[in-house]
Amino acid sequence: MRRAGRTAVLVAAVVLLGGGATGYAALTDRREAAPVREAPAAVRPGWLMFRAAEGRVGRVPLGHPSGPRVVDGPRCDRFSTGGGVSVCLVSRPGPVTTAEAMILDRSLRETRGIELAGIPNRARVSASGRMVSWTVFVTGESYSRGRFSTWTGILDTRTGYAVTNMEDIPLTLGGRRHHAPDVNYWGVTFAPDDNRFYATVATGGKTYLVEGDYTGWRARAIRENAECPSLSPDGARLVFKKRVSAGSDRPWRLYVLDLASMRETPLAETAGIDDQAAWLDDRTVMYAKGHDVWSVPADGGGSPALLVRDASSPVAVR
Repeated sequence: MRRAGRTAVLVAAVVLLGGGATGYAALTDRREAAPVREAPAAVRPGWLMFRAAEGRVGRVPLGHPSGPRVVDGPRCDRFSTGGGVSVCLVSRPGPVTTAEAMILDRSLRETRGIELAGIPNRARVSASGRMVSWTVFVTGESYSRGRFSTWTGILDTRTGYAVTNMEDIPLTLGGRRHHAPDVNYWGVTFAPDDNRFYATVATGGKTYLVEGDYTGWRARAIRENAECPSLSPDGARLVFKKRVSAGSDRPWRLYVLDLASMRETPLAETAGIDDQAAWLDDRTVMYAKGHDVWSVPADGGGSPALLVRDASSPVAVR
C-alpha cells in the first residue's frame, strides 16, 4: 500500500466463521467524550512507570525503585509513555475480544481513542511523544490457519494520522522487494528523529529485524532472528530477543546489537524472556520476568537484579 494511499480512518473486519474471530479497527476522536478519572498530576522526569499487578499504572522514583509505589493511573493491559504522551492498550470484553489504544496526556487523561481488533500485545511511544505504536494479536487471517497473527499500527500525534495495520509497507528482504501474504510486524521502537524506526517482521517461517522510514513509508530487513527490538536512549544500540532454542523451555535470550558495528552481545539474563525489553538508562535494560520487572547490564556483564515487584510494561521517564 503506497503511503499516499493510506487513509486517516481505517476500518477492517474479520468475519467469524468456524474458529475465526471478528473485530474491527477504526480511528475515533474522543476529546469531548473523554472519561474523567483520577490520575497523577503529571508524568514527570525522574519516575519509573509501570503496569502494576492489579492492572493500573503506577510509579516509583527512578533512583529508588524498591521504595514506596503510587498506583493511581488508568487500567491498562500494556502501557508506554514519552514526551508527555502515553498509550494505554485496553482489552474490551464481548462476544469477540477487541481492544482500544487510548492516547493520554501528561495527566494520564484520555484525549483520543483508537478501536482495534485483537488482544493487546506491545506498545511504544517515542521519546518526544510524537510517534505511538501498538501491536495486537488477531485471528482469522486466511494464511494463519487458525493461529494468531499480528496487526501493528503507528500514530503520528502531531498530524493525527494513523495506520492501524502496517503489513503493506513496502519491504525489502535480501536486497529485493518482498511480496507475501504472511507478512506480520510487531514490536516497533522509534529513533530520536521520529522518522526512523525498528521492528520485527515475520514471513516464510522466519523473523527479521527491519529498519523503517516513516516519511518514505518503506522498510528493509537488516538482520535475521531478532524480535521485539528496543532502541537505547542514545540511539546507538538495540536490545532484542533472539530465538536460541526450538523447544518451549527458554526459547529466547536477550541480546544487545551495536548498530554501528552490527556486533551482538548476549546479556547475562539466560531465562526465556518473552517481552519487549526497555532501557532503564544507557547502561541497563529492564524487562518483565514472571510477575516482576528485572534489570541487567547492557554490556553482557553483571547479573539480573529484581527492579520492581508485581509489575510489567516498565518505562523510565527522563
